[in-house]
Amino acid sequence: MTKDSECRLWAMNDPLTIEYHDHEWCKISHDDRYIFEMLCLEGQSVGLSWRTIINKREEYKKVFCNFDIDKCAALTDEYLDKQLENTGLIRNKNKIYSVRKNAIAVQKIIRDYGSFDSYVWSYTDGKQIDGRWEHSSDIPTETEISKKMSKDFKKRGMSFVGPVITYSFMQSIGMVNDHLLDCDYR
Repeated sequence: MTKDSECRLWAMNDPLTIEYHDHEWCKISHDDRYIFEMLCLEGQSVGLSWRTIINKREEYKKVFCNFDIDKCAALTDEYLDKQLENTGLIRNKNKIYSVRKNAIAVQKIIRDYGSFDSYVWSYTDGKQIDGRWEHSSDIPTETEISKKMSKDFKKRGMSFVGPVITYSFMQSIGMVNDHLLDCDYR
């Protein structure tokens, strides 16, 4: 396979997106902070390209305390409102406020399950789902699992967690491996 394979086309020759594809996308993570970061960043991508978000990622990390769950849950309205002026973020009030809202929901999940990781990975019995796709057109945008997870996320008070975003989230933390069969980064 060449570095310009079909698996990597969505990276659009953008260095940060290529780095993400090669070293993070579909790689298993059990780190609560990272899992929360990916949940938040995927939510920010609603209606936008992943490239847009990945290129703003460092500013998101700075503004949202490196996605420390407890610190994000404690952010004030004043602080969040100030971020609406930050051109390094997607300046959508609902998206900015969703980081705090989702952090509060994740805190409750951690109290109930011991970790965000335990809760999220329970949807796949702790195992990665390997798509084993030959063509990018074969990769689904949502699945029964992402629909179920999305429904529960919403019931717990989270925002920007529809089934398509939830499926992308599953890819981002390695619950799903959707690298094509001929991809060097499988």
